[in-house]
Amino acid sequence: MSKATRTDAQAPAAHAADSHDLIRVHGARENNLKDVSIEIPKRRLTVFTGVSGSGKSSLVFDTIAAESQRLINETYSAFVQGFMPTLARPEVDVLDGLTTAIIVDQQRMGADPRSTVGTATDANAMLRILFSRLGKPHIGPPGAYAFNVPSVRAAGAITVERGDRKAVKATYTRTGGMCPRCEGRGTVSDIDLTQLYDDSKSLNEGALTVPGYSMDGWYGRIFKGCGFFDPDKPIRKYTKRELHDLLHKEPTKIKVEGINLTYEGLIPKIQKSMLSKDVDALQPHVRAFVERATAFSVCPECEGTRLTEGARSSKIKKVSIADACAMQISDLAEWVRGLDEPSVAPLLTALGQSLDSFVEIGLGYLALDRPSGTLSGGEAQRVKMIRHLGSSLTDVTYVFDEPTIGLHPHDIQRMNGLLLRLRDKGNTVLVVEHKPETIAIADHVVDLGPGAGTAGGTVCFEGTVEGLRAGGTVTGRHFGDRAALKETVRKATGSLPIRGATTHNLRGVDVDIPLGVLCVVTGVAGSGKSSLVHGSLPGQPEAAEMGVVSVDQGAIRGSRRSNPATYTGLLDPIRKAFAKANGVKPALFSANSEGACPTCNGVGVVYTDLAMMAGVAAPCEECEGKRYQASVLEYHLGGRDISEVLAMPVTEAEEFFGAGEARTPAAHRILGRLADVGLGYLSLGQPLTTLSGGERQRLKLATHMAEKGGVYLLDEPTAGLHLADVEQLLGLLDRLVDSGKSIIVVEHHQAVMAHADWIIDLGPGAGHDGGRIVFEGTPADLVAARSTLTGEHLAAYVGA
Repeated sequence: MSKATRTDAQAPAAHAADSHDLIRVHGARENNLKDVSIEIPKRRLTVFTGVSGSGKSSLVFDTIAAESQRLINETYSAFVQGFMPTLARPEVDVLDGLTTAIIVDQQRMGADPRSTVGTATDANAMLRILFSRLGKPHIGPPGAYAFNVPSVRAAGAITVERGDRKAVKATYTRTGGMCPRCEGRGTVSDIDLTQLYDDSKSLNEGALTVPGYSMDGWYGRIFKGCGFFDPDKPIRKYTKRELHDLLHKEPTKIKVEGINLTYEGLIPKIQKSMLSKDVDALQPHVRAFVERATAFSVCPECEGTRLTEGARSSKIKKVSIADACAMQISDLAEWVRGLDEPSVAPLLTALGQSLDSFVEIGLGYLALDRPSGTLSGGEAQRVKMIRHLGSSLTDVTYVFDEPTIGLHPHDIQRMNGLLLRLRDKGNTVLVVEHKPETIAIADHVVDLGPGAGTAGGTVCFEGTVEGLRAGGTVTGRHFGDRAALKETVRKATGSLPIRGATTHNLRGVDVDIPLGVLCVVTGVAGSGKSSLVHGSLPGQPEAAEMGVVSVDQGAIRGSRRSNPATYTGLLDPIRKAFAKANGVKPALFSANSEGACPTCNGVGVVYTDLAMMAGVAAPCEECEGKRYQASVLEYHLGGRDISEVLAMPVTEAEEFFGAGEARTPAAHRILGRLADVGLGYLSLGQPLTTLSGGERQRLKLATHMAEKGGVYLLDEPTAGLHLADVEQLLGLLDRLVDSGKSIIVVEHHQAVMAHADWIIDLGPGAGHDGGRIVFEGTPADLVAARSTLTGEHLAAYVGA
């Protein structure tokens, strides 16, 4: 006995398994990384900083997270792997000590009409179970409260063999909560028939005006060969029966030229092929048709709740599931806490915790029925975080892409708390971030740089936050930067009056927005800033006269083929310059036209669409990602071929087209504007789909600077900008104001607030606690008054 006691008293020897506490990266060369080697401590919070384009995402997302994802995929059976993307191994010599990576990025959530904040998290599922247990009258299982489960009724006969054969009648019913009229979408679309066909023509004369429905293609053969109507008769002379067959006939088997085909009326056909898809994912000409031909209105049967009458009639304490989903989440959390029902106690606890996570993360102002496609990038990222906060996984690597985007300084403190909570559960947290408030809480900092694009890609500093402050790197030097309040502010030259604004949560706001100055609209997340600026301003007649240019962070409408050169119109003068220098036609230098590589059709990569999973891209083997035919690359301008020009960063291209043989003033002007907005590091041919929200916005700003608009509305232009780049942006905004423009900025960054001529602060809280103006005046007055949350944070920032 004593022997055993003595052994227990000795200190346990260090276990070999505990020695693996580093993620080692050696020789990373993805994108612009120059042979980077670093060691990242596990179970700690590591922040990656550096100017925009210095290689942070290349290291964190394209190397560490990508390799983790690839290794996990290899653990599946060969059968499953057959359906999965074969991910290329990142360009790196050694990656050691990796753990499972969970990526929480800012990609907008799917804009499927049936996807809401509630369905994207577990909250909706838990509410459905709650109502199926406690709702009065009881209408069925949880599916009866789900707006994406249709009701089904079927009847038939089953043969049961017992001695003599007997046929037994059986009926099958499933009660779903989907509103039958709008099919769970909340809106119904009315189709404008005049946009589908020209009734003065016959089919053979080309009456159908739907994109792709020409009489020469398959659709034309089907409509001409079905025999339900005369293809030479003008549509206005059709009988009722013929018109019904043309527009609404249910799928019917027909034979055309000896081939078995299915004929279906025009309306159900375009509903399936065009109207049920996400509008933004459609090709531009199809999207234009859909926007012309359909008018969406709230479903009259379910009043936009998406649910059947039965689901809406079942209530707990006079609240139906539709009412619960329409409540602001912070109020719903209170209501759930007020339900005391021992039979579902664990469910109420779990639901309460899930809803409290929303409030804690600063999204308490949302409602569960808010369509997920309408969330901003920052909101989408925080909604995805909620899934992971309650997760029982530990010892995984969480990778965050600027989690503070769209957050007021007051909310950033909460976000910091959440990142630390994830770390304290025993996880490795890697954060790409620019805000000093978040860099300050890091256990370990990796600073990449020194510049952007080809001038970046090396590790300038690795160590503690104190070491970074003392270090001489760009981030270290700017870490303590505090923009001072201006000595004098510019005086307004006029004003834009807004009266009785009630968009979303605004409470009849009256405000005069000054013109001819830099005006900043601020307030906590969800206080109504965007509702005021984007919802109320553009509709004002005065604004329409002055020409309002609205620049937001929404996805740029363009395909994978689009890049900064095509989007800004820069490619046109470049193609003409190449064509003129080589005596050939400009179309050869377009990767979407004659010069395209035939294998990848000029995309540079071959895409494999994997239906139920994320698609995958592999570089084209024939052109090696250059997008052009080999013969086109033999033509040069200033010693460079077209693919080399597209690979140049903006700053290099500005020099190239500024002087010498390649001098092209039209291209040089556009490149100057791109450099002005801080995009000097972007390469001209980088696909638009790979740009961050802040980069997209600055690209739009560069394009709009050539327009004649008098008022610019900007939505957080500092998103994704390094402290050093913020100064450049402020300089640009000043130059725009001095040239006679009026700038209205929705912004949380204190440097922009301090630099403003006029501040409008909304609040005091978010959702229905916001929507009022709590301060209007100069930044100096706001700091002196300290009457609002923004005032307190700004005063602390400028050291007043």
